[in-house]
Amino acid sequence: MMNMQEIRSVAKDFGIKTGRMSKVQLIQTIQLNEGNFNCFASAVDGECDQSQCKWREDCFAAAKKLHS
Repeated sequence: MMNMQEIRSVAKDFGIKTGRMSKVQLIQTIQLNEGNFNCFASAVDGECDQSQCKWREDCFAAAKKLHS
């Protein structure tokens, strides 16, 4: 799992201004900049077909927390 400092570092590599974005918003913005779906934290049932996603582990935890 990545902490916010690591996520902000990835965002800066894409030229994204992190400002006051939440972790979910920030990762979704990074996903779009990577050319991927901005689906972070949407795996409500713990299912996802994006097996190579670098956010996968964080995604399941965030989805469970947001949708419980």
